[in-house]
Amino acid sequence: MAGPLPLGDPAPSDGRLPADLPIDLDVPFSAYLHVPFCSVRCGYCDFNTYTSSELRGAKQEDYASTLIAEIALARRVLQDLGALRPMDTVFFGGGTPTLLPAGDLARMLGAATAAFGLAEGAEVTVEANPDTVTPEVARTLAEAGVTRLSVGMQSAVPHVLAALDRTHRPENVRTAVAAAKDAGLAVSVDLIYGAPGESLGDWEASLDAALALESDHISAYALIVEDGTKLARQIRRGEVPTPDDDLQADMYELADARLAAAGFDWYEVSNWSRTVEQRSRHNLAYWRGSDWWGFGPGAHSHVAGLRWWNVKHPAAYAQRLAASESPAAGTERPDEESLLLERILLKSRIREGIAVDELAADRRPRVAGLIADGLVDPAAAVRGRVQLTLRGRLLADAVVRELTD
Repeated sequence: MAGPLPLGDPAPSDGRLPADLPIDLDVPFSAYLHVPFCSVRCGYCDFNTYTSSELRGAKQEDYASTLIAEIALARRVLQDLGALRPMDTVFFGGGTPTLLPAGDLARMLGAATAAFGLAEGAEVTVEANPDTVTPEVARTLAEAGVTRLSVGMQSAVPHVLAALDRTHRPENVRTAVAAAKDAGLAVSVDLIYGAPGESLGDWEASLDAALALESDHISAYALIVEDGTKLARQIRRGEVPTPDDDLQADMYELADARLAAAGFDWYEVSNWSRTVEQRSRHNLAYWRGSDWWGFGPGAHSHVAGLRWWNVKHPAAYAQRLAASESPAAGTERPDEESLLLERILLKSRIREGIAVDELAADRRPRVAGLIADGLVDPAAAVRGRVQLTLRGRLLADAVVRELTD
């Protein structure tokens, strides 16, 4: 299970939002639907997920109906505020959304579409474990309006999958991707690099396998050791080594080179697509600070600068909604300084970068030093934008510190 929820102000029990929110109906609106169920907890994961033995008072078979109750609440709240907009993107994340019957996912999407509407050409993504995708599942999702499947491949090397506590076999990724393509879905493949015992050769084999799938989009994330996870405990006890930063940097550079050679272009530090149209519009909504409502236990939301988050456990989430109460546990309205820090943190990671004039005035001269260090593209800076070089992507956190500290 994930760590504690953030501190914040109490959230209204009826879910209402402040009447003075500066709603801009031209800002895109997205929906995130959290499905918190997993068959096995991966040792590196700190997401708000639960195996069957951890549910204690919540039932997977009731989950779709419970989440649909939150959708109804959200519609009332946004309608009262004059903030209803069609969804530009929808994302089913987890956990493992495809542990639920595809029909349940279809019901949730149908309820959200009926409540908010779906913009023309909207992107609708479902995350999936390769073991859970069959041709029938893929067809059902496509018929319900899903446009994109994000497949959790992570690695093509069995001993790396074992180190990550992944249960699928490498060949299941191929069958899942084939089923998605046959159903007419776009496909993204997710990879993780830097697992205990993973060599540069292992990583190269995974990249080759991912490219052979001929997907539209590839994400590659460095393994991060999160407090409270099984992996953190194993490292603390000396059972496995801490991820090697230098090796992870080599792996990133290899990924960028191999993906570029195959026709992929980076658009965010950990994400590559073949075309601009195949970028993850949902993730870009987060990085660009759009509005979204997060449905499900532990989900976070953002509308017009206001943030709130739901209670974590599925049982507590269901109890709130059964009592016609909002599942929100807390809320906050960050000040301008905090919002600026967040904008720099997020926008600096994407290819288009952040405008120099969005930086605090006393930080703008530091861009010259970042150019001299090879971290920021000089031609982009001349055009008034801070855009990361390859070296800058490897040291993105250092760039953010320089622009904000």
